[in-house]
Amino acid sequence: MARRFPGGELVVASHNEGKVREIRELLLPFGVVTRSAAELGLPEPEETGTTFVANAELKARAAAMASGKIALADDSGLVVDALGGDPGIYSARWAGPTKDFSLAMQKVEDALQKAGVVTPVQRTAHFVAVLSLCWPDGHCESFEGKFFGAVVWPPRGLNGFGYDPMFLPGGHTLTCGEMEPAAKHAISHRAVAFRQLVAACFAPRG
Repeated sequence: MARRFPGGELVVASHNEGKVREIRELLLPFGVVTRSAAELGLPEPEETGTTFVANAELKARAAAMASGKIALADDSGLVVDALGGDPGIYSARWAGPTKDFSLAMQKVEDALQKAGVVTPVQRTAHFVAVLSLCWPDGHCESFEGKFFGAVVWPPRGLNGFGYDPMFLPGGHTLTCGEMEPAAKHAISHRAVAFRQLVAACFAPRG
């Protein structure tokens, strides 16, 4: 049985304001008080893992041990099939040191053009999100969600963050950058992982 969150303050182990805001909004109904790693002045650990799970646990465990509080980390990325899974776990790195995702999206498009991938049916992709809840003693509970669709060009919409403006969810006409936050939260990769997390670690027993 998964270890349950006992209540109180939770550290969101991220310096990404968009990601922190999204996780904070998801946790609001549970009365969880969240503080971000940036607010607490916690350093960003080097992401040396080779999977989303490894990097999520690495970040959550580092924040939990540094703060002495339970920490929640997300590791997520865009997986483009025609690019062999890139940018994948390196999605944030494609945005460069200034985290410029307009640059990252352009890199994805440039790589697709170079590969001759131009039709929508060739541009299948999915987002992956892993949420890891870790305790100061090193114990972690991790949950993975996926969100399928395709990448489009040019990017559309000013909502969301990261690669959202170029990701068109399957069966939808709006990109994640055009969707209202509540609509995206209902179907996103992070929402899928979050539902698993809540059921295992937050929802009442019985």
